[in-house]
Formats: sequence, structure tokens, C-alpha cells
Amino acid sequence: MAYDPSVSNRRSAQELIDLVVDDGSWESWDKPPRREGISQEYADELARAEERTGLTESVVTGRGLLRGRPVVIVAGEFGFLAGSIGRASAQRLVDAIERATAERLPLLAATCSGGTRMQEGTPAFLMMIKIAQAISLHREAGLPNLVYLRHPTTGGVMATWGSLGQMSCAEPGALVGFLGPRVYEALYGEKFPEGVQTAENLYAHGIIDAVVEHEQLADILDRSLSIMLATPTVPPSPELPKLIDEPDAWQSIQRSRRADRPGVRELLRYAASDVIPLNGTGQGESDPGLFLGLVRFGNSPAVLLGQDRRGQKGQPLGPGALRVARRGMRLAVELGLPLMTVIDTPGAALSPDAEQGGLAGEIARSLANLSTLDAPSLCLLLGEGNGGGALALLPADKILAAQHAWLSPLPPEGASAIVHRDIDHADEMARSQHVRSSDLQAIGLVDQIIPELPDAADEPEDFCLRVGRVVAHELAVLATTPLETLRARRSLRINNL
Repeated sequence: MAYDPSVSNRRSAQELIDLVVDDGSWESWDKPPRREGISQEYADELARAEERTGLTESVVTGRGLLRGRPVVIVAGEFGFLAGSIGRASAQRLVDAIERATAERLPLLAATCSGGTRMQEGTPAFLMMIKIAQAISLHREAGLPNLVYLRHPTTGGVMATWGSLGQMSCAEPGALVGFLGPRVYEALYGEKFPEGVQTAENLYAHGIIDAVVEHEQLADILDRSLSIMLATPTVPPSPELPKLIDEPDAWQSIQRSRRADRPGVRELLRYAASDVIPLNGTGQGESDPGLFLGLVRFGNSPAVLLGQDRRGQKGQPLGPGALRVARRGMRLAVELGLPLMTVIDTPGAALSPDAEQGGLAGEIARSLANLSTLDAPSLCLLLGEGNGGGALALLPADKILAAQHAWLSPLPPEGASAIVHRDIDHADEMARSQHVRSSDLQAIGLVDQIIPELPDAADEPEDFCLRVGRVVAHELAVLATTPLETLRARRSLRINNL
């Protein structure tokens, strides 16, 4: 049954904490706040809030164990003056976040607030800066920051600790947004449109990663941290079968276009040991053609950016997909995880919307970011590698290729149209342009070819497991190699193209 976020059913901050942490492990960090220079009326409000909730402020902070792993939790309590954030509660937040940074602990933030406390005005409002700074320094330290948006989360809370998580989810039906509906109605004399500020709508627009019920929260958090904090060990290098043959370029292209060829989702289903999907840019944009997620192959964690062949049907990769990709790049750098890209695309969108959305600029920024990335990187050419949409995810420390994968500036039909003014010479163009995986290996781009026996579409599970073993090994090797060494090798590869 879905959780009902109405006032009568709302869980308190402590009830949510008790649901997440291991029994008996919670240690409160909260101390009674100092209150000076406040009016008697405000003092009376605070006293009533304390009596009603048993708390001394609108946030609860402390340390607990989540499936045996130490974590810091900061949670808003709506019952205390609508969860509003004054100077004392803001400072309590900052102190907890700074302590989490000093002790190198992950941060779990469970928001529930109407925003800045109006009784304190601008001095409380300015504390938003201090909270944002503390979270930024926690993230810069390479530590996970996971956010759970509860009903309601609005105003200055949504605009600080509610929006700065590396992964964000929300409870079903939660009202989440910057503008409080009551404020909008008072200012403009009409109700704010229904359905805009809901958790489900934010998910649909790529602003949050998931809608999660309370009972599922501990599992999602644990799995996410298991990937983010994994310590990889290098498994033995897998033995691969010998390549049966070296197919004709046109034959490889035709095989890569088979509708039943396994793509990134089949690879994850068969070969990944865990997958946490992420959603969109976090800034109101998503693209069904690009999968973003936290993954593990064996014990090797990574942030994965995978072009999804099924998501691109009827909707080619647009500039939004590459903005989602840049979110993944930032996450890999922040968390110190390898970045894995999977190339499988018939090409980027060729449309007025793509032009007006800055597609060329997004390709350029993706190439620049990947070629200088401060994180290990692995690229898998899985199928079609067509045009700038494929090239945008190519630069990496290690490049693997499925036997029938290929890379070309245009589809062979397009190249034929340019050179011969028809598409009848597509097969000739494919053979002359050095697009095959073996051609790419010969020029020093591809490091290893993964055999297909004889076609991935005819052995989807075995093929994906074969790829997964190679990926697990290579990710672990990359993760245990000094970054300076990787960047030097990456630069050398690029300079030798």
C-alpha cells in the first residue's frame, strides 16, 4: 500500500530514523539551543513546539548504523513549527554535516519543512548559504550525500539541503517544490496548478531519481552506499574464446542492427551484481535513450552511462542525454568511482529541437570532460557507434569492443549519399572507412575485442556474462591504478590518434 503523506499519517523524524537504522544504534548529536534576544511571543511558540514534539528544534541529527554501516542522518520534524529552519536549527544542521565530513561518514538527509522560519526573518534566511557550503565541502571530500524528500519540502530547505544530494528520492505523493502553495495563492489570488509539485511529477521531469516508500528506504540507501563505498579487488583476468572469424564490415553493421541484439539493459540484467538507476539531470531534463546509474560488476563499482537502444526508438539521442551524461561524470569524480560508458546508438537527433538545444556544444563539452576526467574511465562499444552521439562517450582509459561493434562518422548509407549521391554503395563505404572493431584495434583505439559466437543476438545471456567478466576485471584494475598514471596514458592515446 502506498504511503499517505497527510498530516494524520505523517511519520515523525525519529520514527523515520528508527525505521532506517539498526536497532539500538542511534546516537543523538542534538544539544539544547541557545536563544537570545527573541520576543516573548516567539518564545512561547517555541515552548509549545517543544512540549508538543519532545524536541528542542525542527531538525534531528545524529549517527547510527545502516545494515552495520555508520551513517549520519539529519532529518526535519514538521511538527516543530512546520519544520521551519531558524538560526539554531540551521546551525545544528551545519554542525552535523561538518562532523560527518570530519569523521568521513556518509550523510542521509530526510527533509520535511515549509522553509525558512519567518519569525527570524533575514538572519535565518542567510543561513541557507552556510548550509549549502557545508554540504558542498562534504561532497568535495568524496563522501556520499543521499536525500529523501518528505511531505512537504518547500522553500529554503528545498533550495539547499533538499537539492544537493548525489542521489535524491521522495516519498509517494509528497508535495515538493520551491514555492509554497499558500504563498502563491496569497500573492496572486489563485491556486497553484495541481500536480506540479508532486514527487511523481518531479520524477517524470528528471528532477529526482526515484519515488520510494518508507519501508523500502533502508534497502535503497544500503544498496546505494554498497556501490558508492565499495572497495574493489582485482579478479583474475577472464579467459575468452578465440574469435571465430573476422567478419566483413557490412556484415557487422547488419548484425549490430538486429532488433534482438542485447543492449545495455540486457547487459545489466545478466551481468551486473547490483544496479541503482538514477534519473535525469536533476535539473528538469531527462532522455530515455541514455541510462544513468550506480552499478557493480562483481565487486567492481562504477557510475554507468549507457546508450539504451530501445529508449532511442522514435526518439534519437538529444542534447538532454549528454547533459544527463555530464551529471554522471560529475558523480564519478565526486565519489572517486570509475566511469563506464556504453556506446550503442544509431546516431544523435538531427532536428530543429536538437539544434536549438545546443547539441553540438553538448558533444564538445562531453568530449572535453571525458578526455580530462579526474576519475578512471572505461568505454564499451557494444553495438552501433554512429556519429557524434557515439563519439561523445568514447574517450576513456580503457576501450573494449564487442566483435560486431563499429564506429563511424555517419551511417554507411549517409556516407554513400555524400560520396556517390545514392545509398546503394553503403556496403562499399563501410568496408573503406575502417569502422570494424578489428580496424579500431589496429589503429590503437580499442584495447580488447570481446568475441560473439557468432552473434550476440544468438547467445544474449552468454555474451553478456562474457562481457561482464571482462568489465569486472578492467574496472577493478582501473580503480587500483593511480589517477596520474591513467591520465598520462589517456593523453598519450589521444595524442597518437
